[in-house]
Amino acid sequence: MAGPWDKRPPRGPRPPTPRPARGTSAPRDPHTPAAAARHELRLYGLNAIDAVFRRRPEAIRKVWLLESRIAALKPLLAWCVRQRVGYRVVEEGDLERLAASTHHEGVVADVLKVEPQPLDAWLHGLAPASPALALWLDGVGNPHNFGAILRSAAHFGAAVLLPAGSTLALSGAAARVAEGGAEAVPLVRLLPAPEAIARLHGAGFELAATVVRGGGDLFATALPARLVYVMGAEGEGMDAALAAACDRRLSIPGSGAVESLNVAAATAVFLSQWACRGR
Repeated sequence: MAGPWDKRPPRGPRPPTPRPARGTSAPRDPHTPAAAARHELRLYGLNAIDAVFRRRPEAIRKVWLLESRIAALKPLLAWCVRQRVGYRVVEEGDLERLAASTHHEGVVADVLKVEPQPLDAWLHGLAPASPALALWLDGVGNPHNFGAILRSAAHFGAAVLLPAGSTLALSGAAARVAEGGAEAVPLVRLLPAPEAIARLHGAGFELAATVVRGGGDLFATALPARLVYVMGAEGEGMDAALAAACDRRLSIPGSGAVESLNVAAATAVFLSQWACRGR
């Protein structure tokens, strides 16, 4: 069965397969401290979990899977055996309860969270005078939109900037929609808006408010090498004061048959246009 882990199997004996557990309702072992649980995230979906396995396997704390996924997940299970990380073969209904979703793709895992890095740390890590792209998410809250944005950001090499007071965080649903992109995108926690804007300007960034109408034509605008697109909330749009503080306003021209693009679809268009600059 093809899958992200369908690679050459490790040498040595096949890892032991636990007996399928039926009627599993407890999401974690009883000895797991509640404090540790606060630092963990429940992921589901093949590509989401594969991305963690490839980039930071030490973050994996426990795995649940369907028996039909054992062959595809053999390298992960072998690693779990070597590292004494628990895994359990369960039934379809158990995975649905564990993931709180029917879109688990046959595997669920608890992994350590990665907290957003401070803005100054992210800026300090950029190569001097190098092109850089980021998304400032002002009010975006839908986890499926967030996941789609992360997937596009990973594809185009953009960071995601989270406002100082935002509760937006990576969830299992967002990570699944991101298809592994969540592990590749730097998440950055901003300072309060005036300070964040000053720091970004000091690092050579321009800020572009993305608006449905009244902005410059995205496709006719020369974009700078360092740019932050400010994306507004799905329904309300962005904060008016933040939009006014941006260096420019940009819109995606269209046929007028619909009012606007979904925020995740619009994000992909904006990112791709920056990637095409100068061509």
